[in-house]
Amino acid sequence: MHRMTRHHVWTLLLAIATLTALATPAAAAAPKIPLPDIEIVPPAEKGKQAPFCSTTTGPHQKALERYLKLTPDGKQSPADCAAIQRFQDTYDIWPDTGYAGPVTWMAAKLAYAQEHPNDKNRCHPAPRVICIDLTRQILWLQQDTKTVYGPIPIRTGTDAYATRAGTHKVYLRNVDHWSTIYDAPMPYAQFFDGGQAVHGSYGSLFSPSGSHGCVNLHYEEAKALWAKTKKGDTVHVFGRKPAE
Repeated sequence: MHRMTRHHVWTLLLAIATLTALATPAAAAAPKIPLPDIEIVPPAEKGKQAPFCSTTTGPHQKALERYLKLTPDGKQSPADCAAIQRFQDTYDIWPDTGYAGPVTWMAAKLAYAQEHPNDKNRCHPAPRVICIDLTRQILWLQQDTKTVYGPIPIRTGTDAYATRAGTHKVYLRNVDHWSTIYDAPMPYAQFFDGGQAVHGSYGSLFSPSGSHGCVNLHYEEAKALWAKTKKGDTVHVFGRKPAE
């Protein structure tokens, strides 16, 4: 019998570790939520260093309580904060203070929408259609009934400049458009109804909370959507933007 050398021992241990890793199922990762935005901090808590547990009731308190299966009383509590904080940590939302703000609520909506983008069949099938859900403030791209891109977060018009619902066609595309009305960039602009277009935004989608009627996307997502669409594609806008 051959004597096992130190080299043989290390080789055997490495083989065992590799086989164990292959045989052990990886922990289920949270679905990717494309949110580069930073969660807002209530004025009374500005200057505090995260992590800490927010005592302030957020604008989406009751909605997040329902989503996380907490008591939906619309009031922040230590239990609410801890649950919201865990959700924020799962989706890398910062600062993770347990505050029920717009970025956290959007992440919850996206987490659900990734499994059920067209759950009420509001977006009409077409060979290729950009689906814009005003109610949930999300967009996805559909081919017939199959989702091929998204859903992703969006920002649509304010009450004074509402994004118009209806079925349209992309009639003009401009990769480097500049708005002469608002003196602002509109990268990867795809116009579908008069001056209203889907286009990229360099800033946050949550501040300010509404556009002048266009559908704003994060820059990289507008670029990705551009590559998957073309002039003449259908754009279906439906629902109603929630009151601010």
